[in-house]
Amino acid sequence: MDDPTTPSPYDLLFEGLWLIPIRHYLYALILIWTVFFYNFVEFHFLGDAVLQYFRGRVNLIYHPDSPIYHGVVSRCRSLHGRYVATPWLASPHLQTCFLNFHGLPPVFTYTRKLFRASDGGTIALDWLTNSHVPVADGDPHNQNEISKEDTTPIAVVIPGLTSDSSSAYLKHLAYNTAKSGWNVVISNHRGLGGISVTSDCFYNAGWTEDVRVVLDHLQHEFPMAPLFAIGTSIGANILVKYLGEEGEKTPLRGAVAICSPWDLLIGDRFISRKFKQRLYDRALTIGLQGYAQLHEPQYTRLANWEGIKKSRSIRDFDNHATCHVGKFETVDTFYRKSSSTQYVGNVAVPLLCISALDDPLCTKEAIPWEECRANKNIVLVTTNHGGHLAFFEGLTASSLWWVRATNEFLGALSCSRYMHIQKIQESGSSGSRKQEEPSINQGPYLNIGEDGLVAAVNLEENTTRSKDATQVLKQRGPKVKDKRSFNVLCRQTKRSIWLLGYIGMVTGFPLVGMLMNYLFRKKQRPITASKS
Repeated sequence: MDDPTTPSPYDLLFEGLWLIPIRHYLYALILIWTVFFYNFVEFHFLGDAVLQYFRGRVNLIYHPDSPIYHGVVSRCRSLHGRYVATPWLASPHLQTCFLNFHGLPPVFTYTRKLFRASDGGTIALDWLTNSHVPVADGDPHNQNEISKEDTTPIAVVIPGLTSDSSSAYLKHLAYNTAKSGWNVVISNHRGLGGISVTSDCFYNAGWTEDVRVVLDHLQHEFPMAPLFAIGTSIGANILVKYLGEEGEKTPLRGAVAICSPWDLLIGDRFISRKFKQRLYDRALTIGLQGYAQLHEPQYTRLANWEGIKKSRSIRDFDNHATCHVGKFETVDTFYRKSSSTQYVGNVAVPLLCISALDDPLCTKEAIPWEECRANKNIVLVTTNHGGHLAFFEGLTASSLWWVRATNEFLGALSCSRYMHIQKIQESGSSGSRKQEEPSINQGPYLNIGEDGLVAAVNLEENTTRSKDATQVLKQRGPKVKDKRSFNVLCRQTKRSIWLLGYIGMVTGFPLVGMLMNYLFRKKQRPITASKS
């Protein structure tokens, strides 16, 4: 029989637990939360520190007989080295959020020219020439116009969804490319860069006509300058699709695709799969709805406006807007016809593709590994880390690895004999190409942007190339034609940006708490027993 005066083992246990100092419990709680968020945010700082030699390797996929690899990529040191992320940004989510919030972009000013397409649409072309790059004292060199006889290579940049020339990653790219001696022009999508929409034609994830007419215009204006193209995110998808459509007829000498989504249908499944991806999905949807509000009259007439306002995901938005305006049977039909994967085999120019395997927006599941390996003109580069368009490197995160790799590749290509030579288009072939284009290039169309532009396009079948009916208006610096609409857009975009910031703030809070506790805690004096 138990002695009632004997204390219960549980009582002894609780008494022992009360003897443990409270701060030790706090330390344990912080440790548990740190481990949880380390995995939740996909930190890889410890892995980089211990397994840097193995994890940091840059992986190259190419055809065994690829002349582009053996003649160009083999000379690029950055592509045969390692990429190690900035230690305090060793997470794809932190990298992506930091790039959207600030990104530490260089400071400079573009020179703007407005390109007027034959359908009345306006495209802002923002130039940064090698003479525009600021010198050490911060003042730019003499800003001379590019002459018709100039042989300096031109890099044409196609931004991501709703990005424009003011985006941090594009500033990194433009500045460093111009600094290396090239002329850079960012071809902003219609309705972006502070330019009002001047026609019923808008871009979308599969809309390649603007790339086509801009390149034709640049070739006509600067016939002696070799043209190269760099596409980022959705811009990369558009670029690869354009290259596949044109084949050997494109005037481009080479191209680079950064963080392409490749297959939009797979990407749609991925972005709605986990809680973390659904946060990005919601943030982008808010941006799309903000752009839709700028074009409410068109969407009220052409789409399901009430459904657009109630959309909770990009797929919902496409269902209520894209399918109605673009006359697609289903959302999946739109994604399939806009994806660039099916065009990879037709690419006839040297193409470097860079993707991060931990990209939180463009999943590695969509990368066409075998299609890239089968094409001798393509070299696919993958890194284990990098986030979406980030790839920050160095302790100060002042540079992007993919920008350095891109410039090195284009520099080696421009000095080699492997640049693409345009095949002269035979008379009448333009019309046949138009007839063979998939329905995605036969209006009406829908513009879908990262921060949210959406609008309809309705082109007639007999629309001709716009290079014969273009008007270029020169302006110094970006100007907003509709200040009220642009301010509304900025307010709408802030909601999606702050949602992305919430991810970084919440996930990084335990580490901040540990740092604050370490810096500001008071030292405890040791307690010594006094002798009696």
